[in-house]
Amino acid sequence: MTTMSLQSSADRRSPLLVTIASLASLAVAFTSQYWGGLQPCVLCVYQRYPYGVAAVLGLVGILIAGKPHWLRIVLLLAALAFAVDAGIAAFHVGVEQHWWAGTSECGSLLDLNANPEDLKNQLLQQPVVRCDEPAWTLFGISMAGYNFLYAALCALATLRLAARGRARTA
Repeated sequence: MTTMSLQSSADRRSPLLVTIASLASLAVAFTSQYWGGLQPCVLCVYQRYPYGVAAVLGLVGILIAGKPHWLRIVLLLAALAFAVDAGIAAFHVGVEQHWWAGTSECGSLLDLNANPEDLKNQLLQQPVVRCDEPAWTLFGISMAGYNFLYAALCALATLRLAARGRARTA
C-alpha cells in the first residue's frame, strides 16, 4: 500500500462514523415507530431529515476521502446538519414543556365557520399525535430530549473530526 492509500483509508473513517451515527439515529426512530408503536408527531418527523442529510454527506465524504480540503467541508456541513437537528429537537422539547407553542402542524387548524359535515371531516383528518405530549420518556427525558443530546454530541464530534483533519494536513 502506498502512503496515499493509507491516508485515504484513515480519512474514510471520519465520514464513515458520520454515516453510522446518522443511520443509527434513523434506525432508532423507525424502530420506535414501526416496531415499538410510537407514532411520531410532525416535529419528530422533522428531526429525521437532518440525519438523512448527514448520512448522505458521510457517504460523499467516503467517496472524496483523498481530498482533505473537500472532506473538511463535507464534515463541517455534516456538523451543521447535526446542529440543525439539535435545534429542532430543542424546539420540540420546549413545545413538550409548554415553554412555547409548536408549529401550526402541531395543533388544530380547524375552520370553526365550516358546516358540521365539513367540521367532522376536518376533525377526522387532524393528526392524532400531538407535539406537546411526549410519547415516551425515560428518567423524565423525552425522545426529543435524548435526540437533542445525541445530535449536539454528534455535531461537536463531527466538528472535532473536521478540525483534526485540518491539523493533520497543516
